Formats: sequence, C-alpha cells, structure tokens
Amino acid sequence: MKRLFVLICLAIGLAGPTLADPGAVRTVIRDQIHAFKSDDFERAFTYASPTIRGIFQTPERFGQMVRQGYPMVWRPVTLRFLPIEEHAEGLVQPVMIRDAQGALHILDYDMVEGETGWKIDGVQLRAPAGAV
Repeated sequence: MKRLFVLICLAIGLAGPTLADPGAVRTVIRDQIHAFKSDDFERAFTYASPTIRGIFQTPERFGQMVRQGYPMVWRPVTLRFLPIEEHAEGLVQPVMIRDAQGALHILDYDMVEGETGWKIDGVQLRAPAGAV
C-alpha cells in the first residue's frame, strides 16, 4: 500500500506543471540585450518568438521599434533579474534596468518555450510604484 502511494505521488508530480529553468530564461534575455548593445539587430531578432518576428518581419524594423520604444533595453547601464513569475497565461521574467540617465525601469518579459528553447514573446514596462 505504501509503495502504491509513493508511485501515485511520483506520477502526479511528473504530470504536473514544470517550473521553468530561470537560468535558461535569463540567458535568452541577457543575450538579446548584449546583441542590442552591439547594434546586432539580426541576432537580437533570433531571440524573439515567432509571433514577434511575424509582427515586425525584419530585424531592422524590430531594431527601430526597440531604439524608439525601449531605449532602456537598447542601451542599459545595469540590469537585475527579479524572481521569475509563472501565471496562467505563461511565464514572466521581471527585469530591473537602469538607463543611461540613471532612471530605474522594471520590464516584464513574456516568455514562451518552443522547440528550440525559450523566446521573448513581448515586453511590458511596469508602471512606477504609486502610479495610478
């Protein structure tokens, strides 16, 4: 009876959701930011999900969007990974970035796992603390 209980517990544990490897997720984000820092938009584009690649179509258009809309990601001074979050909608990796002017930003990276590993499926800037 005890052995059956252990087998059932193992089966439930193996069938349940698996937590993402934070190291693998963070490596994708870090590598994309390194590509942005060297203006290698072609390489940065490879870390984007198929959905994002479909929206922007080319690395050049993707790079233009990042330079104009996310300058803190294009040229961060520092970055720090906050605890990874798993939601019903998917995986979110919050990242705290200090920009060239010294301002802090927290960005939520939506991540999706595909056949070739983790990809970035969107980035949202969190509202500053206390903002309504």
